[in-house]
Amino acid sequence: MPEAKTYKGSCHCGNVRYEVKTDLSKVISCNCSLCSRAGYLLAFVPATQFKLLSGESSLKDYRFNKHVIEHVFCTNCGVRSFAKGRGPNGDETRAINVRCLEGVDPDSLTLTKFNGRDR
Repeated sequence: MPEAKTYKGSCHCGNVRYEVKTDLSKVISCNCSLCSRAGYLLAFVPATQFKLLSGESSLKDYRFNKHVIEHVFCTNCGVRSFAKGRGPNGDETRAINVRCLEGVDPDSLTLTKFNGRDR
């Protein structure tokens, strides 16, 4: 089992910056209308493993479908570097856009496909 590491992530302009602790062993490639258009590769972590370092005032959220996930984006550059939600057990969760993490090569990841289009 891969060891969890702390990664730094950000939007394109750098207004939104965060740290997240994850092992990137399960990265999701979802084909729903939002994820496929945004190019998301997602890793889900408990909110306790995520720390927003800057940019809270630069965030705006977009909700669709069941309106339960806060798909946040930077109001300056528009990049969606993470989302807020709740896991199946009700605990606060963050969906990290792995493409926004420093030092991560998306081509080196093992992806799990998720059929969000038919949900």
